[in-house]
Amino acid sequence: MKLLIVHQNMPGQYRELVQWLVAQGGHQIVFLTQRNPAPKIAGVTPCIYTPHHKAADKAYGLSKVWENAAGVGFGAMEAARRLERDEGFRPDLILGHTGWGELTFFKDLWPDVPILGFFEFYYNMTGGLVGFDPEEPVSEHTPYLMRARNVVPNMNLHTVDMGHVPTYWQRDAFPELFHDKMYVCHDGIRTDRLHPNADVALTLGRMDRPLTREDEVFTYLARNLEHARGFHVFMRALPHILAARPNARVLILGGNDVSYGRKSKHPKGLRGEMEEEVGDSVDWSRVHFLGRLPYENFCQVVQLSRCHLYLTMPFVLSWSVLEAMAMQATVVASDVAPVREAVRHGETGLLVDFFDPKAIADQVIDVLAHPGAYAHLGPAARASVVERYDFMTRCLPEHIRQMNALVPQSCHIPAP
Repeated sequence: MKLLIVHQNMPGQYRELVQWLVAQGGHQIVFLTQRNPAPKIAGVTPCIYTPHHKAADKAYGLSKVWENAAGVGFGAMEAARRLERDEGFRPDLILGHTGWGELTFFKDLWPDVPILGFFEFYYNMTGGLVGFDPEEPVSEHTPYLMRARNVVPNMNLHTVDMGHVPTYWQRDAFPELFHDKMYVCHDGIRTDRLHPNADVALTLGRMDRPLTREDEVFTYLARNLEHARGFHVFMRALPHILAARPNARVLILGGNDVSYGRKSKHPKGLRGEMEEEVGDSVDWSRVHFLGRLPYENFCQVVQLSRCHLYLTMPFVLSWSVLEAMAMQATVVASDVAPVREAVRHGETGLLVDFFDPKAIADQVIDVLAHPGAYAHLGPAARASVVERYDFMTRCLPEHIRQMNALVPQSCHIPAP
């Protein structure tokens, strides 16, 4: 099959699928992306595109998102046109993310080429990020801005032949008009590569010995240390945990940028703001900010953890919590709808009130103090992820089935 994959941040949600397709051989895969230089993936030809237009910083707020999306979409389409003109590449199928407008104009270029689009998020005034946290109040203009943001997915509903959404919570955020054109299936977790490791050891710069499973370690991680992923709530729980558990250490992973929601006004970002807020109430000698780590080291951190915190507002479920569950972590997570879809309280993890740092701390303290009482959660969590989210046995077959349904028999990919 000739396959064009479109994602501004290659490989994005297509990481596992691309690697599997390459391993099968016989496919010509071109990846259209803004990442420059693009990641090197053997068997994949990267193609860099640039937006044709960018809205000015002070552009009209109600049209700014669409203005940027139109520029992105036209730039992606122009790059695809050059691929056909200069390289003779015309795909049998296009896969791509709909959220930034990249796919918007592909039907005008190739009306008969099917498109399978990834739909990630639809902005609503209730049930999601917006209006959830009292520390981030909405304005009278917010409803209009949310509706304007949804121009992009609404436009792309008419561009794709089929839509893909990873969870039922995400699907249900979209209007019912979308549902008949969507299938629900997670991107997939490589549970065959993720396991607990009783012998794991990790050396930190300011310790004279490696940390092992014998140490009392708890963990928190997010792509970025931000409000949407509950970093501020975690930091308010931290003094209580460390005071109650004098031998505990916390490993914190994440960058200091913002992926979702508002930015902190503090010059050192939300981390600086929260360090200032909790101040001397924290024993900083037992707090380790590790930044962003290579995937192998991320796995080691989770494998070390006696208790792993996953705090999030109602938003897209992170791969990391499912990966942690696959490694049999004892997960303490915020009790919000997208998390409840993956974590069953008392069975595969522990759910806590996002807005109650003391309750979060008390739950973590109890897990640290009595690990045996919670020892059943990790194996049950792994079993659940294997059953519902495993890439090879659960998700990949469905993705291949949906892709094959859009192309002629001659282009079908053999079922795994």
